[in-house]
Parts: sequence; structure tokens; C-alpha cells
Amino acid sequence: MTIINPVSNYGTVTIVGVGLIGASLGLALKQAGVVTTVLGVGRSKENLEQAQKMGAIDGVVDLVEAAKQSDVIVLCVPVAQMRTAFEAIEPYLEPRTMITDAGSTKGGVILAAKEVLGKKACQFVPAHPIAGGAQHGASAAKADLFQGKQTILCPLQENSPQDTALITGFWESVGSEVKKIGVVQHDAIYAAVSHLPHILSYALMASVVNSEDAEQKLSHVGAGFKDFTRIAASSPEMWRDICLDNRTAILKELDQYLLIVNHMRKLIAENDGAGLEKLFNKASKARQDLDVL
Repeated sequence: MTIINPVSNYGTVTIVGVGLIGASLGLALKQAGVVTTVLGVGRSKENLEQAQKMGAIDGVVDLVEAAKQSDVIVLCVPVAQMRTAFEAIEPYLEPRTMITDAGSTKGGVILAAKEVLGKKACQFVPAHPIAGGAQHGASAAKADLFQGKQTILCPLQENSPQDTALITGFWESVGSEVKKIGVVQHDAIYAAVSHLPHILSYALMASVVNSEDAEQKLSHVGAGFKDFTRIAASSPEMWRDICLDNRTAILKELDQYLLIVNHMRKLIAENDGAGLEKLFNKASKARQDLDVL
């Protein structure tokens, strides 16, 4: 992978939200040797202490100090909190400071940035690292979390080529393969391949937990159930915000999924083995083909 890195050092980087993504980013940046200092902003004193103890951040600041001191600010908070973060940093944002984020939806975040930052929105290059895990919090962080994973950039018309290149290099420096797509396309794609799977995982877990014989069912789960529901251990706050922020695209994907499920239910009710096998074969081949991409 060719790394397009226009600078060798990104100076002082402040990570707002040092959970799994934020703390992993701090570890990765320091391991890559492309920062002078990594600062952290967060709500939980315990989580910030954990991030500092493990070396993900060098110190703790608030959003005002982050805006004054940073060369790069990375927003790793749930998407519903992005507007509040923009509002806090806007009055103190230095012209040299670039902002990027790790939000799983882009439409609402970009709208908030433009409304709050105004002319300073050109300093924000939206991003979405396609990396994560079932657990959350700094204690789950890994320095190699972004290695070989995609990071999607949705540059604004206001971004200069130089600033887009700088943020491209920033994410590539931690091992990401950076791709650029439009915001509408981004939110439509990830409603299908990321947001919907998480919703279904939560739904299956909720279905079993809320059944009368939940305890007995859960005492007999196997690898398949655990694999399917692994991502239901993800941050409920984060996924609540994603569902609400990208609800139009998610509802479209849910409706499509429900059509397939109802069709499968009909095939089962009618004892249509041939129809089920045809549907399963098509899905199975498509899934196998993913492994050779």
C-alpha cells in the first residue's frame, strides 16, 4: 500500500472520545511515530485514566484547550454529540487546525459542521474508519486496529486539495486504505453493510432474552449464535445515534430485509424445500465470493 503522507509529523493531535476507536487511534499514531503529542478529551475520568495509563494519550484537556492547542482534532464521539463538539471548539479554532472524525454516518455530521463552523467548515474533512470490535472503551483498544482496513473520506467542496491530502495521509499513517466517496452514497452503503447487521444482531439478542425460556435458550447457544450476536455487545449509545441519524437509509434497508424474511417464512410455511435451497444457494455463493475479494 502506498502511503500518501504529506507530512512526517502531525504535531499535537487531540482525540475527542477515547473509547475503542479513539484510544486505538492514539496508540497507532504513537506507534507510527507521526505525532509529537496526543491529548484526550472525554466524559469518563476512569476511561481517560485508562487511556493515559496504556499510552494512548499523553494528557487530558477540555474542548476549548483542544481547539487552541491542536494541529489535528479527531472527533470519535457518538454522531449525536458531534454538533456539541463543533459548537465548543468553533470560537477557539485556529486557522492551522484540521478536524476529522470517525463517525459511522456522514450526512448529519456534515450538516452540523457546516451550520456550526460556517466558513471554518473547510477545516473539517469527514472520515469513517471501517474498523471496530464488539467491545468498547479504552481497555479494548489495539494499536493495529486500522491496519489493512478501509477509511472512507467524504471530502467537502470547501476542502482544499492540500487539506484533503493531509487527512488522507493522517489515516494512512495508521495503516488504513483510504477511499473517497460521496456522502449520500456513503450513508446508503453503510446502512446496508454495517448499520443493518448491527440492528439485526441486537434484534436477535433481544428476541431470545425476552422469551419465556430465555435462560434455557442462552445456556445452549453455540458458535453460530455467538458469531451472529457478537456485535450486539457494541456501544448501545453509539448505535442508537447511528440509527436515528441515518434513519431514512436504514428504514429502506430494513424494508428490503423484511421482504426477504417474509418470503423465507412463506417458503417454510409452504414446505417449499426447493425454493429455500435456491435462495440459500444464491446467498451462500455470494458470501463465499466475499472471501476471495
